[in-house]
Amino acid sequence: MQRVYAVSLVVALLGLMALSAGSALAHPEDEICRLDPDLCTALESMDSEMPSGEAALGFDVTLERGLWETVALYIKLGFEHILPKGLDHILFVCALFFASTRLRPLILQVSSFTIAHTITLGLAISGLIVVPGEIVEPIIALSIAFVAVENILFKDMQKWRPVVVFGFGLFHGLGFAGVLTELGLPASALVPALVSFNVGVELGQLTIIGLMYFALRWFFERDWYRSWLVRGANGAIALMAIWWTIERVFLGG
Repeated sequence: MQRVYAVSLVVALLGLMALSAGSALAHPEDEICRLDPDLCTALESMDSEMPSGEAALGFDVTLERGLWETVALYIKLGFEHILPKGLDHILFVCALFFASTRLRPLILQVSSFTIAHTITLGLAISGLIVVPGEIVEPIIALSIAFVAVENILFKDMQKWRPVVVFGFGLFHGLGFAGVLTELGLPASALVPALVSFNVGVELGQLTIIGLMYFALRWFFERDWYRSWLVRGANGAIALMAIWWTIERVFLGG
């Protein structure tokens, strides 16, 4: 009975994440309009005054805004890029969670991932590195598959895992940068907006870890947790990630 309950929790969590991600396909400018209607109205007014073929919405936001309003807006944008819209990042964090039931390995992985994507997010937004999305997105999908398969093959987290996660985190940071570039950054508060977006991303990731922990912590000591539930969940994650890789490389998805 406990085994069925645990599997049901995992399926429900992944299903809710997938459904919410599928229902949140609004364009970046639509997201800004939802979170900040006044800013959206002002930007649309700017659009109407600009030459044909140019637009202000979703690019360089130069309107005067309060610092804390900007911080709050970009924390929301960062959080919602993970929950509910970032299904690939959600599954990556879930795979990190499934690597071990102990806290230290999870902290090592998440810290490594955070440092890496923070580095490339800043470098990409600054224009110091440019990597096409056609390269970044398939690698992000492959990173999810790799971590999930490794969880199946090895009982405990391997010593090389934090280094591997750091490498993959660099590409995830480039993915975050692509989204943030589409959303636009305010010229008058570039650094606060960038930091706030990253804080929002981290809060989203910590929320995922918290949900997984409180849903599954009662089953960590069960014999079937590793042999049945973890392998099954990672198998599903790996298959989805492999499909994403094929789709992004060959089908332009």
